[in-house]
Amino acid sequence: MAAVVLIFIWVQNELSFDKNIPDNANIYRIKNYISVDKTTTWVWEHAPFNMGEAMKNQIPGIETAGRVLPLSNVKVYLNIDGQYFDETRTAFIDSGWLDMYKYDFVRGSAGAFNSNVFGMILTESKAKKYFGTIEAIGKTIKIDTNIYAVQGIIKDIPANSSFNFDVLRSIAGRQTDAHEKKNDLSWGNFSYLTFFKAQPGTNVKNAMAKLQKIVAKARDNDNTKISYIPLTDLHFENDLQSSSLVQGDKKVVTIFGILGLLVLIIACINYVNITTARASLRAKEVSVRKIVGASRWSLFMQFVTETAFVSLLALIFTLIIVQLALPAFNNFTEKHFTLSLNNIWLWIVLLGTLFITILLNSIYPALLLSSFKPLNSFRGMSVLRMNDALLRRGLVVLQFTFSVFLIVGVITIYKQMEFIRNQNPGYNRSQVFSFTMPWQMFRKVSSEQRTGAMQNVKQQIAGQSFVENVSLVNGASVQNFDNQSSGGFDWDGRQKDFDPPFAVFQVDADFNKIVKLKFVEGRWFLPNSKGDGKNIVLNEAAAKAINLHKPYVGQRFVAQGDTGVVVGIVKDFAYRSMHEKIGPAVFKISSDYMLTSLVKVAPGKNAQAIAAAGKLWDSYNTGRPFSYQFLDDEFDRIYKNDIKASGLISAFAIIAVIISCLGLFGLAAFTAEQRGKEIGIRKVLGASVSGIVSLLSKDFIILVVLALVVATPLAWWLMSKWLQNFAYRIHMEWWMFVAGGLLALIIAFVTVSFQAFKAAMINPVKSLRSE
Repeated sequence: MAAVVLIFIWVQNELSFDKNIPDNANIYRIKNYISVDKTTTWVWEHAPFNMGEAMKNQIPGIETAGRVLPLSNVKVYLNIDGQYFDETRTAFIDSGWLDMYKYDFVRGSAGAFNSNVFGMILTESKAKKYFGTIEAIGKTIKIDTNIYAVQGIIKDIPANSSFNFDVLRSIAGRQTDAHEKKNDLSWGNFSYLTFFKAQPGTNVKNAMAKLQKIVAKARDNDNTKISYIPLTDLHFENDLQSSSLVQGDKKVVTIFGILGLLVLIIACINYVNITTARASLRAKEVSVRKIVGASRWSLFMQFVTETAFVSLLALIFTLIIVQLALPAFNNFTEKHFTLSLNNIWLWIVLLGTLFITILLNSIYPALLLSSFKPLNSFRGMSVLRMNDALLRRGLVVLQFTFSVFLIVGVITIYKQMEFIRNQNPGYNRSQVFSFTMPWQMFRKVSSEQRTGAMQNVKQQIAGQSFVENVSLVNGASVQNFDNQSSGGFDWDGRQKDFDPPFAVFQVDADFNKIVKLKFVEGRWFLPNSKGDGKNIVLNEAAAKAINLHKPYVGQRFVAQGDTGVVVGIVKDFAYRSMHEKIGPAVFKISSDYMLTSLVKVAPGKNAQAIAAAGKLWDSYNTGRPFSYQFLDDEFDRIYKNDIKASGLISAFAIIAVIISCLGLFGLAAFTAEQRGKEIGIRKVLGASVSGIVSLLSKDFIILVVLALVVATPLAWWLMSKWLQNFAYRIHMEWWMFVAGGLLALIIAFVTVSFQAFKAAMINPVKSLRSE
């Protein structure tokens, strides 16, 4: 029950995302479908800032509109009295968002925050972290060149919120920068999550149609289709190009829900099997009660009550186990679950688990026990019918069907995760770290000065003996690359209405010395060659997608206004998650805004290289601490959610298999006890220990083999469905089912044979002695 409660707490949390927001049924987020060409449509959660203004001012039935600008995966450095703290859960918000979300203020107020363009809101935990108390109103925090005053302290964001921001700033403060305001007011700049609250009874589709006309007129094009999504559907939104919010996977939630029920059913099967197997021991008790006047209904309720008491007692121990396990569970899931008795959802999970347990455990045993015929019991006749034994065997088959399925599932998940970890992504990521100079350093200098400064950074790092090579790139990672562009590309043979998106890597000539992409044909950019300034390198997927004429090398290609030729074709490499297929990529030489340095370190020299880069960073007086990341760590972060989910599934699957073995252990013990005299007679007549062990184990092993036959097609079908989440995946192979079946057989044999061996070693005199 403890395992099941932990699973259901996680499942309930996933299914309840954003349902704690008041009036959530009337809150929606704008969603944009941008037609890139006849074959490609981008789906964006972001919208222009002006769209929110249009919603509020020009469309009837809209009560309010609010905007959020999450700074996801961007470290924001808080300078508090000269000490720096980095935060990744921050966002800019406006007054409309505060009206909708209804944060629970512990100190300060929304009004105070709205009245100060450089106001800030902190969660309770962050206020205590930075100031030692929640009495932090009026305290100041410096971010870049702006000084913010804390105007509100809110309760920590619940685990089931998509908006898990610990530090909130005002959009009005952001727009005091003339450059940022100009960008925001452009209809072509899709930067903000835009939410709106409709008045009850408003036809939201009609409202979107009116907004569509406003936007088409303002943008002077019709390639954007505006739609909406209810607030409570955000968590499982799965058609976006990318998302800046906490995202869930409904398939994984379904798997966990099924897993929880399987664990509970397997445990309940144990209880039912042991109870019905031992039913004959209570036959005389039931018979006496019936003779003295007990009705079948009263006996039925007695046995249900007994089961309920056992289950309730188990629930008490469950709460203790869950409380002890929660810190590790929270640490692994990166959530903050608590056993608060004020949490109605916790009670729903606990009481729901208890109810299902009582229901599964009590009905059949109570019906069976209350059905005994008194005379049969006193005459020494069997009180159990043949189908009771068949039912127990059927339940054992069902139990081990689930167990075999779970074992095969764990093997499949492990192999897929191993495939991801060991799969060659098509480039070198070992001993490579990156760091990015803050763009604020260069906002008031010319592009030539900016380029010169970054070349100086590169030369100083490359001059170190423990650094093998350095490359400058335009601020994007080699992996989880999300910088796609459409438009401004051309090549011979392109149809006018065909304008596919490309992942555009702006790099220098040393880039491939570090990542070592493999070539299908052609070459990389030549060092110090001005002739390659407008040339490009494509990946295989790009050449195939655009149907580039052969020979590829030498073909004309226009990339974002620069006309050059294709000088090389590299093999496809995984620049996105393996959940997605590799798309077209183009590499071009650039020099402006190359603020990210990729550093290839000599083996065993990581500490020296990081120290040297940090010292160089400090020499530029960036106003923030040195921050870097290794490509290997970044790769692991991409699959963090997959690794967490697979880890939890594996842990609970192992628990389910152990529970199955406990049931088999109990049944084997009872069987050995019931067949004690038979075993004694066989030993007297010369039966060996191995023969008796074989005799007692055979029936159970046959049941496990039958379970294997039933589980195999089920496991193949369900795990094949799970693997479809990955564009690059393993294939289900025969040995997985054989391994799963053999493991189940070995576990079952060891479990049963232990009791069988114990029974076989008993002195037959003790077994045959009369009571």
